Amino acid sequence: MKAKTSDTFHLLRHWRESVPDDRLAHLIRDVARAQMRALQQRLTHHGVSFGHWTFLRILWIRDGLTQKELSDFAGVMEPTTFSAVKAMEQMGLIERRQLPGNRKNMHVYLTAAGRALERKLVPLAEEVNRISVAGIPDKTVAQLRKALLTMIENLALEESGGLADAAAD
Repeated sequence: MKAKTSDTFHLLRHWRESVPDDRLAHLIRDVARAQMRALQQRLTHHGVSFGHWTFLRILWIRDGLTQKELSDFAGVMEPTTFSAVKAMEQMGLIERRQLPGNRKNMHVYLTAAGRALERKLVPLAEEVNRISVAGIPDKTVAQLRKALLTMIENLALEESGGLADAAAD
């Protein structure tokens, strides 16, 4: 645990001293990495990897997705999803089923054990979130959240060609 802590402090010093005005994308990436490390440390105690956490979160909200849909929601390639689903199935967290009349698609369903992890793991993620925003006023957190969502929207619009069209108007 000390090594991870010193990694985070090294990262903090880097941002404050070496590159205080570097691109926002780098800062966002480093915050996400630090949050992922903090969550991974907590998940390990429950035998869950961060990659599995990503799929579990999706399935807790929307159980019974096809492997392709699960890949799309997670933002990963299908072979990555296949490997994770296979491992999670061996762990007894999910099961794969074909629906009657559709032999093409495999649907992924949580088992009782996979569903039960939600009560144990979600509080760990909430704890990491509380730690990461400690000392930041609620109003600032709300503004940051709104700004980040706007950034996602801007990038989605640009990706679809919409932002360029709006700028041309």
